[in-house]
Amino acid sequence: MLTFIYIIAAVIALVVLWIVYTYNSLIRGRNQVDEAFSDIDVQLKRRYDLIPNLVETVKGYMAHEKETLQKVTEARTAAMAAHSKAGASIEEKAKAENMLSETLKSLFAVAESYPELKASANFLQLQDELSDTENKIQAARRFYNGNVRDFNIQIQVFPNNLIAGALKFTAYEFFEAEDKEKEAVKVNF
Repeated sequence: MLTFIYIIAAVIALVVLWIVYTYNSLIRGRNQVDEAFSDIDVQLKRRYDLIPNLVETVKGYMAHEKETLQKVTEARTAAMAAHSKAGASIEEKAKAENMLSETLKSLFAVAESYPELKASANFLQLQDELSDTENKIQAARRFYNGNVRDFNIQIQVFPNNLIAGALKFTAYEFFEAEDKEKEAVKVNF
């Protein structure tokens, strides 16, 4: 009888240890996803800080392209608002960021029409910094999506899903490109 009690106690201890281990790994995974998203925010803040400088540099060269500059400024404001909005979904934030990316592309396309602007050292430096920031944002998004994938798998596999469901762990959304960004780029010479 005493051996049976030891076996039951050992099984209970193993189950408790497994629950504690699973809970801790779910917390670790959730924190990694949150950290990865904050990495995106850091790069987006850098982008937001660069855009006004870029717009001011461009303003002096192309006064009649006011509409393009205004769209960039509005898209920047909308993206910042989406990231500041409490409870905004990843999809809402991604949509605002994708809109900003599109307006920046149009700004650089318009800048191609101004050889003196393209030759400006200040503009070239800002363009390089913005391009570098865009690359870092893409890397941060890939890192975030990798962490989301790992966390979502962790909460969906059996038997972890029993603990995750009972403790209300929910899946994160991936940071996805809009349909417009998935279309093939048209190059005309």
